[in-house]
Amino acid sequence: MSSPAAKGTAGGPATGTSAGAAAEGVRFFWCEQGWVDGAVVPGVRLEVDSAGMVTGSETWVPAREGDCRLPGVSFPAASNAHSHAFHRVLRGRTHAGGSGSFWTWREQMYEAAGALTPELYEQLATAVFAEMVVTGFTSVAEFHYVHHRPDGSTYGGSETGDHAMERALARAAVAAGIRLTLLDTCYLAGGFGVPLNGRQQRFGDRDAQGWLHRLASLRTAVTAEFDPALVSVGAALHSVRGVPEAALPTIAAGLPDGIPLHIHLSEQPAENEACVQATGLTPTMLLDKHGLISSRLSAVHATHLSEEDISVLGDAGATVVMCPTTEADLADGIGPAAALRAAGARIALGTDQHAVVDPFLEMRALEHGERLSSGERGRFTPADLHAAVSGAGARAQDRPEPGLEAGKVCDLMCVDPASIRTAGSRPGQLSLTATAADVHTVVVGGRIRARSGRHTTLGNPAALLGTAIAAVDAARTSTLEGTPRP
Repeated sequence: MSSPAAKGTAGGPATGTSAGAAAEGVRFFWCEQGWVDGAVVPGVRLEVDSAGMVTGSETWVPAREGDCRLPGVSFPAASNAHSHAFHRVLRGRTHAGGSGSFWTWREQMYEAAGALTPELYEQLATAVFAEMVVTGFTSVAEFHYVHHRPDGSTYGGSETGDHAMERALARAAVAAGIRLTLLDTCYLAGGFGVPLNGRQQRFGDRDAQGWLHRLASLRTAVTAEFDPALVSVGAALHSVRGVPEAALPTIAAGLPDGIPLHIHLSEQPAENEACVQATGLTPTMLLDKHGLISSRLSAVHATHLSEEDISVLGDAGATVVMCPTTEADLADGIGPAAALRAAGARIALGTDQHAVVDPFLEMRALEHGERLSSGERGRFTPADLHAAVSGAGARAQDRPEPGLEAGKVCDLMCVDPASIRTAGSRPGQLSLTATAADVHTVVVGGRIRARSGRHTTLGNPAALLGTAIAAVDAARTSTLEGTPRP
């Protein structure tokens, strides 16, 4: 049901506001239909304060003069709980010959990482973050490990460097208007008992204490330069194969209180086998041994877990970040999402290597994976899927949840319910029929950041991506040929 004020507007762009208002923020939004308390209801009117928080919410009411009207169905925006921005250059390029594995894919990823400079990374990340915004993501946990120059020396020359790569990512996020949680990643080894190889040198620090020192310096630098509501710093361990066990007690003792901690966990059976051989424990139990499993932990992938692993993660109230389209693309397998949720873990979603940047396809792939592995439908209801793609991802970043209720941040993705994909769908089931192509308006903190697939300040993300990827390709070619880059 919709009020008379909504007639003739379904699926169109936001109305009743100017470009200036979109830039400055809107005090009142009126949603033709909106997701409130786990269901779609008509006529949702939101009051938004100067910080972008919803301070009042009414339902079943008509629009008023001056309201910014959002046609279609407005959902809490998506929170991307796991991203590697530079992996976007690999989309559609790793499938030749019809064979390969995660490990062969990784070789191409190293080539791309080797070509990055701060300037190139800022250009590429701006385009990738703009792509996220126009598809419905308004925050991103960037799992970042390309810290230094290719030879491992720091930008800026000091022990901690000037954080050139990290600041480039922060500037890119600000330009795109996406909330960034920069997960500064500890990466000390190339495998169990194996040092970093030549291509991994730029990822590493001298030891765990060196990483903690650089992390502290980065947090200070980012706080001084950027609004913490837009850019914050968290921590990550690359994986148990990338951080030796001897470093874990130092990290557990030295991590600042209250910041998010993420880790790639049990993505591949080979990782589990190597961990058990080296330590006698699964990756989850190794982390638990050193006190690193807690409610602030986000375990990324968690595809291959034992029953004991699942119980430990669930008992701790940890978040498990699944990236179903990436896990399918890399043939990782289907993780035990429903079992983890039943054990007490929160399920969040991420786009990881960006084979797809589409919150609806991630939601759908989560449920479809469960259907394929269990032979049952409805393992994750539409409400479960929206919670995973939105609130759980925000909590994994230690950020306020997006939503249409008072006390939530006014981050919205507005969907056309009458497209060729969605026509006839019940509004509450659009998670199972819509795609990013149906997102017509994106609001971040009470500001309209995207309309009809275009970023309101950056324009067409496809053009930005094409230019940025071409620049990275040129740098990759130059690097591989051993010639100086301009």
